[in-house]
Amino acid sequence: MTTRTVAATPRHPRFVRITHWLTVVACLALLVSGVEVVLSHPRFYWGEVGNVNTTPLFTIPVPASRDAVPTGYGFVLPDQNGWSRYLHFQAAWLALFTGVVYLVAGVRRGHFRRHLVPEAADRSWRALRTTLSDHLRFRASAFGDARSYNALQRVSYLLVVFALFPLLIWTGLAMAPGFTAVFPWTVERLGGRQSARTLHLAVTVALVLFTVVHVTMIVFAGFRGRVRAMITGTAEPSR
Repeated sequence: MTTRTVAATPRHPRFVRITHWLTVVACLALLVSGVEVVLSHPRFYWGEVGNVNTTPLFTIPVPASRDAVPTGYGFVLPDQNGWSRYLHFQAAWLALFTGVVYLVAGVRRGHFRRHLVPEAADRSWRALRTTLSDHLRFRASAFGDARSYNALQRVSYLLVVFALFPLLIWTGLAMAPGFTAVFPWTVERLGGRQSARTLHLAVTVALVLFTVVHVTMIVFAGFRGRVRAMITGTAEPSR
């Protein structure tokens, strides 16, 4: 009796795997520290100026870590604003450096053209609608082949790489006085520093939702196999 072996096939190049896991580390640090930064002032405004004497655009219903911020709660949380801002700043530089490396390597090696740009047959609204329907119904075709991305995955990854992530960096830099002093247009185009902060939160929420859906689909598609492929660079072909 013979045992049939299934050969693993190349999946993720090394630069994709390295930048992927560095981005995971950076984003976790950004999220944890960002939550603490928000707790110092969970009120959001539009325009250049916003403070406790300004009517907020909206308020996140959580207690603040500063007693001067009116939130409606009778207590304040411990102030962790020092380490959180430092960690947020350092993690942002890691995310920015990793993103630049990924973009440069992806363009030079044709990664976006070969693996992320949808095939000609998948660029119609009808094809995307079918793929979206398969995802919403958790059909087998929605999980894709372990060796390639389906149309919806490609479109969503392109949106994250070329829209959401750059906008996250832009809005973050627009809140830095040292940066906007040299490049004032970065904050002016967004409508002001407080507008940049509000947009920064909106983009963060969108990326968190994307991550939740991304991880959920990985779990249904085969968590161990997909994670192993992102670590080793190879994937077993579908049977």
